Amino acid sequence: MNTIKGKILFLFAVACCFYADAQELVTYPAPKAVIYSMHNDDYTVRVRKPGGEWQDLFEYNVKVDLDNVKDASMVYFDCSGTVEVSVRKNNMNVQSVKVRPLSYGIKPVVNGNTITFSISQPRKISVEFNGDTRSNLHVFANPIETNKPDSADPNVVYFGPGVHTADSVTKTYKIASGKTVYIAGGAIVRGAFLCDKVKQVKIIGRGIIDQAPEGVLIKYSDYVELDGIIVVNPKHYSVTGGESKHLTIRNLKSFSSRGWGDGIDLFCCEDVVIDDVFMRNSDDCIAIYGHRWDYYGNVRNCAITNSTLWADIAHPINIGLHGNTNAAGDTIEHILFKNIDILEQDEDDPDYEGCMAISNGDLNLVRNIRFEDIRVEDFEEGQLLNLRVVFNKKYNTGPGRGIENILFKNISYNGSSSLSVIHGLDKDHRIKGVTFENLRINGKLVMDADSGRIKVGGFVEGLTFKK
Repeated sequence: MNTIKGKILFLFAVACCFYADAQELVTYPAPKAVIYSMHNDDYTVRVRKPGGEWQDLFEYNVKVDLDNVKDASMVYFDCSGTVEVSVRKNNMNVQSVKVRPLSYGIKPVVNGNTITFSISQPRKISVEFNGDTRSNLHVFANPIETNKPDSADPNVVYFGPGVHTADSVTKTYKIASGKTVYIAGGAIVRGAFLCDKVKQVKIIGRGIIDQAPEGVLIKYSDYVELDGIIVVNPKHYSVTGGESKHLTIRNLKSFSSRGWGDGIDLFCCEDVVIDDVFMRNSDDCIAIYGHRWDYYGNVRNCAITNSTLWADIAHPINIGLHGNTNAAGDTIEHILFKNIDILEQDEDDPDYEGCMAISNGDLNLVRNIRFEDIRVEDFEEGQLLNLRVVFNKKYNTGPGRGIENILFKNISYNGSSSLSVIHGLDKDHRIKGVTFENLRINGKLVMDADSGRIKVGGFVEGLTFKK
């Protein structure tokens, strides 16, 4: 009996140790140099392990929404297991609160001007008081870092906690092949990162790239990985991939509030993985194109998964506008978008609407594109989807060749009914083979274009609806 009791006590102790180890929480103080310049006092945010001591987080100011630039807030930390989050809304009486994406099912407990909620795994969420989506709070709970590089390693470019500023002329850090760039939590880097004709490069960590000419530019390169970083208000794109292969982008967080402030733009890239990103941008969140500038070639084999997209203007997802009309045209194919939450689109120009858009010009052929498990929340203005073969006189020097074999599977939209468009250009530039499988608008299964408020124009063949 004593032996059995001893074994039970031993197993209980081991389980308790494992549970304690699983409940990890890492926070990062802000550099002293930015405590006043980058702080937003709209919120007071604290986190803790269940039953533990509360830890204060630094509430960073991030600018959002080109049309009406606002100061939003952002906090970040690393965790595993359950973490409790406390948010106090300062200087305003709380009447309502929403935590999004709604698909996470997070229900906060409200006590006066303070709410609390728990997360059981790393999450990227928006906390919105009294319906305010412009001055909201973004909470980024990252996974615990593993395999941090050694700062003494000659192949490591190390940015420790503090503020780092690139050369005043180039404002750019050029990264050589074989290097690992590590931006530690609590680090702020003011400068762009350039990967030009390189291989085997990593840019990783938990820190911030702040107000750079652009975040990361990857061109003519192979096997480049980005993981964990935050890009705040660049003057141009957060990440650009140009004529590159084998790119991996994970756990990226991005904010922009300027013109052409796209999130991730890929030109003529192949074999790309984008996973677990949160993009809030004042232009396209993710755009996939053929030729532009000095980038040439087709696009294929790109997977964008497990992510949240928030377009303050333009498209959350945009495919196909730019290509090469000096040759036979580019092909954009084998692209997957899966397990995506779309939180916003606010666009009043019909040429640039569509939460999921294929706007195909410049002799591109866009084919074999799959949208699966996409949840679209109510948005301010725009369209649920927009598929068109176009000759956009502002950006194109020729029409698109066509759009073929597009699947929308398990798509849900909850909000005020929005018109969508599917339209070919002419008899030589058609849309062929668009399938909707389990498309639901406000919970109702859509089995034809009319009930889905989808305007089907000319030169469209093989439009199918399935349960």
